[in-house]
Amino acid sequence: MNRPGHRQTTSAPAKNPRREPTAAGHRDAAINRIAAHNYFLLEKFEAGIALTGTEVKSIRAGRVNLKDAYGIIKDNELWLLNCHIGAYEHGNIYNHPPLRTRKLLVHREEIRRLIGKTQQRGLTLIPTRVYFNNGRVKVELALAKGKQLWDKRETERRRTADREAREAIARSRKK
Repeated sequence: MNRPGHRQTTSAPAKNPRREPTAAGHRDAAINRIAAHNYFLLEKFEAGIALTGTEVKSIRAGRVNLKDAYGIIKDNELWLLNCHIGAYEHGNIYNHPPLRTRKLLVHREEIRRLIGKTQQRGLTLIPTRVYFNNGRVKVELALAKGKQLWDKRETERRRTADREAREAIARSRKK
């Protein structure tokens, strides 16, 4: 029962449908496709990244390249090196340098765990994708072990065999 002069509350309005899909978190800002080809990706985890304002705007525009990027642990802090974030086109003298070293934000316990795995087992940290989560830029890092040339060939053979099997199953269903 409504009292006079009393407004009924409604649920929160829907998000703007015209908003950029990358900024809204519906699409990845960057994906490192070559990582799965060059490395065995063993374990993945999420990390925040410390950025400047023009870097965030460039990431929203999709100007990120993770091809040569990797992570290191130095002085109990996690850093992202060689991640190219292009200059923001509407930036001014305060625009960011594209290849600067960026700090990754993870819990101290995760850093301790990663130190053991990277130093003892010889694994590396490879960023696999950059995306938005609740308006914040996140990086998905993977603990990776490098592939030899014969490993890459074996992966390609397996992928080809799986594709041919799927095609044969699809052909048999059509008949």
